[in-house]
Amino acid sequence: MRHARSLILLVAAISAAGCAQRGQIVGPNASVVAAPAAVLSVPETPYTLDSGDKLRVVVFGQDGLSNSYAVDAGGNISMPLIGAVPARGTTVAQLSSAVAAKLRQGYIREPHVAVEVEAYRPFFILGEVTYPGQYPYVANMTVETAVAIAGGFSPRAQRGAVELSRPYHGEIERGTVPVFTPVRPGDTIVVAERWF
Repeated sequence: MRHARSLILLVAAISAAGCAQRGQIVGPNASVVAAPAAVLSVPETPYTLDSGDKLRVVVFGQDGLSNSYAVDAGGNISMPLIGAVPARGTTVAQLSSAVAAKLRQGYIREPHVAVEVEAYRPFFILGEVTYPGQYPYVANMTVETAVAIAGGFSPRAQRGAVELSRPYHGEIERGTVPVFTPVRPGDTIVVAERWF
C-alpha cells in the first residue's frame, strides 16, 4: 500500500515537471494553465507621443496656428510658420514647450501653447479572438477590454494570460501578462491558442 502511494506521488511529480518544462503549470484542479514566460518589464511612465497620434495644439490669441495636427511617420508635427516640430518620445507638456520655443524665435513674443491628445494611435490584437486587427485606443482600457472590443475570445483561446508587445525607448518590450493589465496606445496583444 505504501509503495502504491509512493508510485502515485512519483508519477504526479513527473507529470508536473513535464508540464513545467513545456511552459505550463498544473493548477489545483488538475487544469493546465500557461506559466508566464517573461513578465513585461516596462515601467508605467507618462504617455509619450508617436506616429498615429492626433493632437490639438492651441496657441492662445493665434487662431491661424491653433489646429489639429497628426504626428507623421517621421515622428513630427508640421505647423505653419515654424515647420516640423519633433514629437516622437515627448510628452504633451514637452511638446508644448518645444512649440513655444520655436514660436519665440522671431514669430511671437510670449507664446502660450497648450497641447492635448485628440485621438490616440491604435492598438493591435492578434491570435485567438473573434475579430483580430487594429482598433482605436480607448482610455483606461485593459487587455480584457481589448479582447471584448475584438469580439471576445475564440473557443480555443488561452484566457489566463496574453503576450503583450510595447514600444519603449525605441525598442519593443515583450512579455506575458494577465488579462487585467492596462493597455497603452501602440501595444500589440497576442492571444495564444490553448493546448487542451
